[in-house]
Amino acid sequence: MNKYKLTVSHAPFWHDGDSLFQMNMNILLAALPAAIFGIFQFGASAFGVLALSVGSAMFWELVMNMVSKKPLSIGDLDAAVIGLMFGMMLPPITPWWVVITGTFVAVIVGKMIFGGIGANPFNPALIGMAILMLSWKAFFDFDTSLVDFVFDFTELAPLAAIKFQGAGAAEMFSVGDLFMGKEVGAIGSVFGLGLVLGGIYLILRGYIRWEISLSFIVGIIVTAFIFNMVNSENYAGPLFHLFSGYTLLGAFFLMTENSSSPVNTIPMFIYGFLGGLMIILMRNIGSYADGTVLAILLLNLVNPLIDNIRPKALGKGENNA
Repeated sequence: MNKYKLTVSHAPFWHDGDSLFQMNMNILLAALPAAIFGIFQFGASAFGVLALSVGSAMFWELVMNMVSKKPLSIGDLDAAVIGLMFGMMLPPITPWWVVITGTFVAVIVGKMIFGGIGANPFNPALIGMAILMLSWKAFFDFDTSLVDFVFDFTELAPLAAIKFQGAGAAEMFSVGDLFMGKEVGAIGSVFGLGLVLGGIYLILRGYIRWEISLSFIVGIIVTAFIFNMVNSENYAGPLFHLFSGYTLLGAFFLMTENSSSPVNTIPMFIYGFLGGLMIILMRNIGSYADGTVLAILLLNLVNPLIDNIRPKALGKGENNA
């Protein structure tokens, strides 16, 4: 007699044998090159921020599990991913209470209140970042927060430089240097090569969709090119924007978060392209030097509408006797 219970649920039914733990472990591994580079570049304080961010995110999820009397879920490492993504977007000298406040908002408000993993309509790490940026904007002024550091490259945040000095400031930065991490910025967002390698790894393993990342990058390039072509004195070129700020972190780790991104192919292309477009609009027209956080959250908000865009079926079905 068969002792196994057949559980029937909603489509899709296919399962590849993978698990949440394996998926999140691979995301953590993919993000490690950029995170480790940030630690070497910014020192022990960067390691402390990342460790506190990951640890406090897992702690908040544990507390919420106990308060709501639900099974412990920190073993799936989703909270660890949220904590690492959040920490990678912070300056290396972020005060401890800011880190803990941000992870509280990210995990409790951004994830658990909505029902836990898979139910959050917004990227939890970005929810935490947005609240901090709106509440304590001064902590995210990289020029001020890193003033005591000594680097062998231009000691100005690239996006802030062109925001307030015009596109001519872009000449102070080599595209190659930006790609290799020689820039002032957040702990885990400066090393473009590491982020690209991590993103390719996740695409090849099937953990993120290439459609979103590719269309996002195309949106950045096309929109920045149009602005630069119209007024090259005020607006920097596409490669400068692509390798500065949170752009590559957004392309492979933030835009592609499963719960807040589309599941259908055509919406993925639309979602990604609009994300890139919105970021350049916010950088060139808005008040923030880097609009990645708010732009992606805006796309998260309209994601359910975008995901309903599907090609119309052709032809008519026939009733068979």
